[in-house]
Amino acid sequence: MYGLQAVIAAEHLLTRAAHAAEGTQIVPLRQSLALLPMTDAFFDAVTSKGLEPRQGGFWKMPAGFERTLTAWSTQGPVAYVEADYVGGTGEQRAQVWDGGGVVLGPLHSGPGERFPAAGSPISQALRRLGAGKGNHCDEFDAIALGRRRETEAWLDLG
Repeated sequence: MYGLQAVIAAEHLLTRAAHAAEGTQIVPLRQSLALLPMTDAFFDAVTSKGLEPRQGGFWKMPAGFERTLTAWSTQGPVAYVEADYVGGTGEQRAQVWDGGGVVLGPLHSGPGERFPAAGSPISQALRRLGAGKGNHCDEFDAIALGRRRETEAWLDLG
């Protein structure tokens, strides 16, 4: 089983942008990127009350959070990613904001679908953030997103 719901951006950008948000923990990744896990506590802290949940099929993007990501993206590209896999079958979703607007996505890959030649939704988003695959099979592997199997498990790496 693998599950991830998170914001990913350059470490310096994410650390500065998320500093004011309660319930955050930034986890350094490879290639100068960082991950902000969308834990239940952070979700509750940033959800805008009275708004409809995020459209685009994301499972755990808080209502109104796209405004926050839009604002953060004025300082550089920011991605919101989700993955849910059981026994090798599952889904990925990703979207990237930059310069105050959406520049990629939302991208989706459903159960049983092959990834396009451009790669998985998350790898495409990571590439937009500047990640390279190097000697790895893709950008997801290159920044080691597989080293934790669930979102909450990233907290002990921060």
